[in-house]
Amino acid sequence: MDTALITGASRGLGLALARELSRRGWRLVIDARGADALEEARAELAVRTEVVALAGDVTDPGHQRALIAAAGPRIELLVNNAGALGPTPLPRLGDYPLDALETLYLTNVVAPLALIQLALPRLRAGAAIVNLTSDAAVEAYPGWGGYGSSKAALEQLTRVLAEEHPELRVLAVDPGDMNTRMQQDAFPGEDVSDRPPPEASVPGILAAIYGDAASGRYAARELATPA
Repeated sequence: MDTALITGASRGLGLALARELSRRGWRLVIDARGADALEEARAELAVRTEVVALAGDVTDPGHQRALIAAAGPRIELLVNNAGALGPTPLPRLGDYPLDALETLYLTNVVAPLALIQLALPRLRAGAAIVNLTSDAAVEAYPGWGGYGSSKAALEQLTRVLAEEHPELRVLAVDPGDMNTRMQQDAFPGEDVSDRPPPEASVPGILAAIYGDAASGRYAARELATPA
């Protein structure tokens, strides 16, 4: 049974992806900061497959090591989905609190790389690393300098890792706008219900995982749905 490690999988895109992988028979290791929501996700997924759920902060080195240990000696898929938006309302860069920016980079850049470093000895040839990114990494939107630059850094790490590990598929995948808590936090007071649900981005991510997509950057909704 193939093993997938998915961070931030108690709700939103992480949970939607975990659901689809459970239907396809993957063994799952999932995490989130909220223990209660994570347990609800584990109970739902465990009806279909083997699931290990560990509550904790993805920036905590001890938690990172526990996730990798739970995954076991072989990992076929690592999905760095957990992330942070930063302060809201989104501040302009001239006013951005630098301590908050450090925390944002720790969550969105350093923690994914730390998990990748720990996972590398367990990733066999052909295994996939999926780093979730955003159009804010490549487009300049006022107020999105903190989050966007953190995702740009993650994308550059993805590109370099792909060059250093040609035996793996190292993918940066942009899921597009979604009706999620993070999207609502980014636009306080606005109605984001017109955004597609997270489930709309899952087929493209599965296409990247199951298809012949080489290492690189992809928009989830531009990828073909896998059989």
